[in-house]
Formats: sequence, structure tokens, C-alpha cells
Amino acid sequence: MPKFLAIHTLPAPVTIQGATPLAKKVKALNTAVDAYWVGSWLQLNEAGEISKILCEWNAVNVEAIRRELAKVPELRTDGIYPMAKIDSEEYR
Repeated sequence: MPKFLAIHTLPAPVTIQGATPLAKKVKALNTAVDAYWVGSWLQLNEAGEISKILCEWNAVNVEAIRRELAKVPELRTDGIYPMAKIDSEEYR
């Protein structure tokens, strides 16, 4: 299944504990066959709060991810982009 990166800039920085309910809501979406949230990277500010979330998705296409994220309107999406993942060990 193709991989995608969804980027979300938060309206205001939030602690990891503050973002937990939102992550649980997105995790609950993982019942879709066409789009599956794999994991995320968190961009932290100097105070250790989340300012941006970069989410890896497996999906049949961008629209499948958009349909799932539409169920979480409080999570603003900057964009969804096709991606490829490589391992540094491939370049030894």
C-alpha cells in the first residue's frame, strides 16, 4: 500500500498529554481498509510542547486519508504528500 505524509500545524503549542485525546481519536479511525495511520513525528518547541505533527499513513490514495481526517475536524491538515521511506543501512 502506498505511503503518505500528512502535516498538521497546531493553532497553539500543546503538551503531549494535552494532545493524547486527539491521538486516541485518530487511532480509533484505524478501522478503515483504505487508509491506516502508521505513526507520527512531533515537532517540539523550546518548552517541549508540540507545534507540528507529521503523520505517516498507508492508504490507497490521498482522498482515503482525507475522508478519515474529516472525522477529526479539530485537526487542521496543511497537506498530504506521497512519500517513500528509506533506511540508512541501504547506503553502507
